[in-house]
This record gives sequence, C-alpha cells and structure tokens, in this order.
Amino acid sequence: MIHDVAIVGGGIAGAGLAAAIVGAARVLLLEAEAQPGYHSTGRSAAFWSETYGGPGIQPLTSASGPALRDGGFLAPLGSLHVGRAADAAQVDAFVDSFAGTAVALERVDPHQRVPGLRPDWTLGVMEASCAYIDVAALHAAYLAAFRRAGGVIATDAALIAAQRKAGVWTIDTPAGTFRARLLVNAAGAWADAVAGRVGAAPLGIQPYRRTMVQLRTEPSAPAGMPLVADIAGRFYFKPEAGRLWLSPHDETPVGPHDVAPEEVDVAQAIDRLESVVDWRAVAVERRWAGLRSFAPDRLPVYGFDARVPGLFWCAGQGGFGIQTAPAGAAVAASLLLGTPLAAPYAGIDVDRYAARRFLPG
Repeated sequence: MIHDVAIVGGGIAGAGLAAAIVGAARVLLLEAEAQPGYHSTGRSAAFWSETYGGPGIQPLTSASGPALRDGGFLAPLGSLHVGRAADAAQVDAFVDSFAGTAVALERVDPHQRVPGLRPDWTLGVMEASCAYIDVAALHAAYLAAFRRAGGVIATDAALIAAQRKAGVWTIDTPAGTFRARLLVNAAGAWADAVAGRVGAAPLGIQPYRRTMVQLRTEPSAPAGMPLVADIAGRFYFKPEAGRLWLSPHDETPVGPHDVAPEEVDVAQAIDRLESVVDWRAVAVERRWAGLRSFAPDRLPVYGFDARVPGLFWCAGQGGFGIQTAPAGAAVAASLLLGTPLAAPYAGIDVDRYAARRFLPG
C-alpha cells in the first residue's frame, strides 16, 4: 500500500495531526517505541496555562481551550505567578506582554493564596484560567479516533532512512518498509536527526532536559492551592492528589535520548521550594525528566520543508505541545492538506510558525 501521509512520531504532535487528517487521507503513524507517547508526552507536568510559553504561544493555547474543555480534558487549577521586590520589573513586563489578549490576569496578595509563603514573596499575579490537563486521556483520545477512522499505527518502527522517488517516499524501519506520498516529521526531540536521515537540513531544534519531582511535604500541599510559578522562571509547583509536583524549571541542553533526572536538579528543586514556603520536604516519592524541544526562536514549526519536496515539519513544540495540541493539529492539518482553518482557529497567524522562516534571508 502507498499511504497518502506517513507521520514519524506518535507523541501528542503526531497523534493530534493523525487524528485531524485521517478522514481526508490514508495515514500511517510510525512510532519508534513499543508504545506512542513514551518520551515527552508521557512525562508532562500536566497543566494548561495561557501564559506558558509567552505571547508567541498564547494564541495557540487560548484557541485550544474550548476543545480541551468540551472534551473533558481540563479541570480547575489556577496559576499564581509570584515574585519578590527585586522582580517588580519582570512582573510588570509579564502583565504588559498579555495586555489586549484573551488572558485575564489579576494582581493579588500571594500570601492569601499560598499558606506558608515566606514574607519576602510579596508580588503575585493570578491567572485564573490555568487548569489541570489529563494528558493521558487526550493522547489516548487522538489515537483512538485515528484507529476508528482506519488509521494504521506501526510501533517499534524508528525511521532508519527514507528516499523520495517519483513522488513517493520509501521509508525503512525495523518494523518493515513503508511507502507514502508525504512524510511528516513529528519526531519531537529527534526531529533534526530524522531530517538528516531523509536528506533534509536540520532546523536547529534542540532538546532540553526538564526535571519533575513528586514530594510528600509537611504540611501537605492544600488541594485548593493553585499552581505556583516564579515570575523569574526558577521553579513551579502544584498540588497533585495530596502530594506536590515540583520542578526547578531547568533547561539543560542534551541530545535526544531516554532522559533521566539528575540528583543535582532534584536537590536544587527542593532547595528552591524551601526558599519559597516554610513547608518541609519529607520524602521524594518519584522523580522523572522529559525532553522539551525548541526551534531557535522557541516557536513551533509547521509547514513543508523549503528544500525537500514532500517533507512536512510538525515539531519544536517545546513544553507547550500538549496545551496547544488542538490548535497545533488544526494548523498543521490546514497547511498539509491545503484547506482553510476552521473556527476557533481561523484567527491564528499561521505564517509566524511556518518552516520556511528558517531560510537564510
């Protein structure tokens, strides 16, 4: 069989796009691991925040909100951005950067929202729309919809090499050889490596390690507490079923691999937490790390490669690929199929995310 589209990567980017186009094309999803979503998608911090990723990502996040809420994938959380007196300029810049957008921000006294907050944390900005996101359910829903519509998934099928001849890609994998007219690079941290294997130039998509820790604290994290994020980007934490999920907001450049947390990052996370609240870390119950992959301008990449015919990019989603999944899939599907963007995505400036922006000049 010659498929219309072969998508390399079964994480949230590839699965979302596959579900979006399967009704209009014969689609093959190639996953390198034994199950889709093993790497970044399965290791998410699991929250949806309209400010996360900055103003360049906010249109995709805000546009994704209705689909995520209607699908039952969001639950109330809220986010409190905190700072000390020395961070006042950053707080002002943060609020100003979202002025005139769909994001509602309110300056608050952070001590009224977080019990045990240390006295020097005097600045607070509340983002009430922030929500928990059920990552596993969202990813599973995309894969289920894809399968129901006749999509084909091949696992343990890492792309070894691919060549295009007479308008058809021949794709070699450990699971066999496949053929497709269009090839989509949705390989996440492996996106530049996959580009090299198919004869395309890399775009400079760099993976970074991000550490997460699940803590038991004394006192326990209050169930109604919002996600708490440092305005200067040094930590964030949120309550999770009576425990605390904590990150030192690290971004360590690494190569694409099955990443694991480093002890120094775990220790740094706990040290930063204890500088914010007077709680005691009783036990580290879990620790994990994931890869966040950014293009040089930290915006996602959607669109056909400027030099290699038949190659399409759906990569560089950083740490916001899940919260922007519905809009990202819609944008990528529109560009891939040449169809108009439907509401609520029609207002998105697609050109700012185009792959061709990396061409010299």
